[in-house]
Amino acid sequence: MRFPVCRFTFSAALLLLAACTEQKKPQTKQPESARPAPTVDTVAAISAPEPTRPDTADVQDVAAYLAGQPVSSQSALRPLTAQPAWQSFAADADKSWTQYHATRTNKIEGWAATELDSVRANSPTVFYPFSGPDLLNAVTMFPDSKTYVLLGLEPVGSVPRRSTLENPKLFPALKAALWSVLNFSFFRTNDMAVELNSSKANSSPKPGVQSKATGSKDTLSNTTANATVKAPKPVMLNGVLPVMLLFATRTGHQVQNVRYVQLNTKGELTDADSTVIQRPGPKIIPGVELTMFNKAGAEQKVYYFSADISDWKMGSNKDAVIQYAKSLGELTTYVKSATYLMHKPYFSKVRNLILERSNYVLQDDSGIALKYFSPASWQLTYYGTYKRPINLFAKHYQPAMTVAYADTVNRPRPLPFGTGYNWRQNDSNLLLARRQKPI
Repeated sequence: MRFPVCRFTFSAALLLLAACTEQKKPQTKQPESARPAPTVDTVAAISAPEPTRPDTADVQDVAAYLAGQPVSSQSALRPLTAQPAWQSFAADADKSWTQYHATRTNKIEGWAATELDSVRANSPTVFYPFSGPDLLNAVTMFPDSKTYVLLGLEPVGSVPRRSTLENPKLFPALKAALWSVLNFSFFRTNDMAVELNSSKANSSPKPGVQSKATGSKDTLSNTTANATVKAPKPVMLNGVLPVMLLFATRTGHQVQNVRYVQLNTKGELTDADSTVIQRPGPKIIPGVELTMFNKAGAEQKVYYFSADISDWKMGSNKDAVIQYAKSLGELTTYVKSATYLMHKPYFSKVRNLILERSNYVLQDDSGIALKYFSPASWQLTYYGTYKRPINLFAKHYQPAMTVAYADTVNRPRPLPFGTGYNWRQNDSNLLLARRQKPI
């Protein structure tokens, strides 16, 4: 299903604030090799009315600024990068990302190039439920997909305004938001509820229903996975969008557009304004669309929706997420660190969607329980090591997984990196399920 691409320039009001001039700021030049050739759709989009847009400077420069990377020479943010606070943040960020790429990215890319070669070639759309803002792992595992659909309870947020970018407290907030994902490969829910204000999300789950970002009994404590160091918790970020922009830049992408969107009760994607995004009604699912180009110059779309996908909550908006996902065609589903929600009966709708509409499922043991993969429908390949879940999720131990990993005829294949809650390299597992007869 295709959606219109609305390209935009940014608010003249903010440019007045940033540059004290009414002259339109020059656009950041993109290398010719990275820009797609003009098409009829592009011409139509240029003449179409502009949607409501974030009130900020050029979005790629904001993304680079948040990532601690150089902004364009013409950017209104360039003077801010000369300040000691940003320069110190950028130096620390470079060190952290250098270490992360050496210990995780390079290993994942080497492994996936062999083990996921055919999967990647046939994965135009990646569906990533319970993801939060984790664009990082999605594009690392599946770098050439055309569309990524992420779901979480965290609010959408907005591109930070200049007043936020000028605030030196922004940098500790970014470090806190990224601390666990860079060290352990997953976001700690208790931290996310503070840095991304997920406590102000559009709704609360039904009593007894724990979702990934509610801060309830299924969330991760500060001692989870032997992570006893407490990250700083200043509240500066208002949703997932700033972190997603940062991840896009740090994975070598050029961000072109940010568009607010929403799903109605028919599962249809339409434009949304900032009021809907910040205060959505009970039957509206707020979201955001990022348009970006990868290193090869291919255009990619990223969608994030702030939605409770428990059966009970989706019933209140007529299963809009399910309807939308079905409109995307065949899926490749990626799941990690999902607090074992799809083991439970009240997440049956999203579980059934994945099993019915996916040609491939790549997950750790916190995703769909092994018992739901019928041998007649799925070919299963096991990677790494299966151990009991961490104490917080001990009740979700699967004896069948222990049996599968003890098979001496079809031995599990190596997994040269850590992932999920058992985040150490020799403790982690992944399961690749291939549909026997593709959709």
